[in-house]
Amino acid sequence: MYKIMIADDEGIVIDALKFIIEKNFGDSCVIESAKTGRSVIELAESFRPDIALMDIHMPGINGIEAMKEIKKNNKNIIFIVVSAYDKFDYAKEAIGLGVMDYVNKPIDKDIIAALLQKAMEKIDVERMKRSNDLLIKEKLETVIPIIESGLIYSVLFQENYMEEAENFKNLLGIKEDNGYMMVIEYGDTVKDGHLTNAIGASVRMQSNYVRLRENVKEYFPGIVGPLMANALIVFVPCADESLQNEYEERVKEIETARKMVHKLKNDIDAQFRVGIGTVKKLDEADISYTEAVNALRYTVGSVAHARDLSVKNRQEEDYPARTEKKLFDFVQNGDAAGAVAEGNRFFDWMVERHGDAAMDIKLKILELIFQAERISVISGGSVYRFEDRHDYLTILYGMNQYEELRSWFLAKIREAARSVSGSKEKTTISLVEQAKEYIDSHYSDDISLDEVSREINISPYYFSKLFKEETGGNFIDYVTAIRMEKAKELLSTTDKSMKEICSEVGYSDPNYFSRSFKKNVGVTPTEYKEENS
Repeated sequence: MYKIMIADDEGIVIDALKFIIEKNFGDSCVIESAKTGRSVIELAESFRPDIALMDIHMPGINGIEAMKEIKKNNKNIIFIVVSAYDKFDYAKEAIGLGVMDYVNKPIDKDIIAALLQKAMEKIDVERMKRSNDLLIKEKLETVIPIIESGLIYSVLFQENYMEEAENFKNLLGIKEDNGYMMVIEYGDTVKDGHLTNAIGASVRMQSNYVRLRENVKEYFPGIVGPLMANALIVFVPCADESLQNEYEERVKEIETARKMVHKLKNDIDAQFRVGIGTVKKLDEADISYTEAVNALRYTVGSVAHARDLSVKNRQEEDYPARTEKKLFDFVQNGDAAGAVAEGNRFFDWMVERHGDAAMDIKLKILELIFQAERISVISGGSVYRFEDRHDYLTILYGMNQYEELRSWFLAKIREAARSVSGSKEKTTISLVEQAKEYIDSHYSDDISLDEVSREINISPYYFSKLFKEETGGNFIDYVTAIRMEKAKELLSTTDKSMKEICSEVGYSDPNYFSRSFKKNVGVTPTEYKEENS
């Protein structure tokens, strides 16, 4: 359906245009008309036409001025000027207003019909585009919360974080490298600064998640995670790591959070408290999360900021906490080169900042090595033995040169990281070798991926992934290759029938076996036997 407005001071022209429209487009159009500039503007506001057939000279406000006013409130309207005045200045100004065409009177019915058809096609294209845009937006509204939850999980648990961080940033349009975490807790009532009936509130909040999410985004341009117990976790990107550390900015964030809590209480039948962490690099956002949780734990107000706490994780001003964290992350991932690079940076800082405190440097080195080795043990890269470190102190006391100390320190870090990666590789190879042995022993049976996965005690999905990474092919291809080799051996060295050979290599249908053999070997079993027996 198209809404068409006719603006002309001559009744006969209006009637003629109506006749042309109804004859060519029937009931697909709704037509309204006006005879003065003012009435045209008022009609356009109430009627909201898709197309306007406009005369330029009308009583009162002329057509050009009327179009300017109409365009303010209806940017998508299509104007077609129908005028007895063939003046260049009018035509130029009309084109400047986005007029689709300029037609002179007397009216040519074929030209009018063609122009209206062209306008309707343009409207159809715009409507389709709008519909597609809305469909995409609707789908994004469903997908984005899932992606945002993925980022929150990744930040909290650091699972494949280094590989996934940039993907999350691109998908969610995050330009900033910094941000802070905010924890929003909910419950029935506040008692002694804490919320009661956390379980009941968390169950009820499931049905209010969309409203809760919308309220949070109204006040903070953040990444909203899933409901976890009786808390909602939010990451708020920031342009500058030091921005929120300024007093004024902190007060502003607290006041905004207080307004949000007030609105949440009114919109949702629950009580809320908010903890805010300090701004960190994206890969350190888990530290900001811990700060936000502690802010709630050690205060009783509705909003608490980590920097307002008297209990804080304090470090000297230039302590390289980020370098230290990255060192352990690289060890955890089995990246020896990355761990050594960060270890080097940390050692440089110690020598530059505390070069006259050799014993303190040695103690810090021990602390870092112990933590790296602990990660290695937890990851299965090494076995903890009580006396493995019996010579560490002796070695340290005997070292008087920093470069000698650096070399020993980095060797231990490299060893810890390599043991993690070696353990992962050995585990993969061991599992795949077990699978191969089982397949080699049971290829004549009707074996499946699920059966082999169960035999080596890992999930089918994970087994399939490991098998392909290690062998370069999938499970079915490997089983088929084994069966084909055994079939070729039987065909060339025995007088067994085709049916017997088919059965011995795991096929119940001789026809299927024959087709599979030709597909993989290039000839039929009979042809192969004739050529090789």
